[in-house]
Amino acid sequence: MLVMSRKDEIYKPALAGKKIPILTLDNKWHKLFTQKKPDKKLRRLEEELNELLKKQGKLTSEIKDIKKLKKKLLDGIVANAEGAAVENDEKAVRKAQESSRLIDECNEKLEEYEEELFELPEEIDRINKELMLLTMEICYERLKENEQIIEEDAEKIADMREELKKRLLEKQDLELINQELYSYMHDIFGAEVIELFDMKYEEDK
Repeated sequence: MLVMSRKDEIYKPALAGKKIPILTLDNKWHKLFTQKKPDKKLRRLEEELNELLKKQGKLTSEIKDIKKLKKKLLDGIVANAEGAAVENDEKAVRKAQESSRLIDECNEKLEEYEEELFELPEEIDRINKELMLLTMEICYERLKENEQIIEEDAEKIADMREELKKRLLEKQDLELINQELYSYMHDIFGAEVIELFDMKYEEDK
């Protein structure tokens, strides 16, 4: 019995019928993962999806080429029909038979390729949705981690602001005390004495 994950139970029904763009073809999707080491599961799904898209493109191209060849063979049979039927030309008969055999091969290949091509969109959509769910999981986890760091940094900044505020008040208090000390000294000892001590103080600094 297949056991569904909680993620599947919640999101897959919600995504049913929703058209999700092919993620690996979207440059913005790639930019989501430029800042962190790639997730192995995500890279595996990305490669799997890209392989399916390549296969889809190759099958479409092969079908187009086979249809062209089939048309060319049918046109050849029609053009060659008079010689094969009326003039009893053995070469024309053999050519018609070979063309008929090749057309049968074309039909077999077309049936095989078209069946594969018919099944591919569903598989592409399934892998693409898996990739989307994993993308959301990774991105929301990163958002959560970043939010936690932002909160921690905000607390540190608030503490630093409080410390800075205390230091500023302390600085202002000490500057005021120094001004008062200097003023009292100036009043008590007079300008000349203070100037002498100022010079000595500056030399010793």
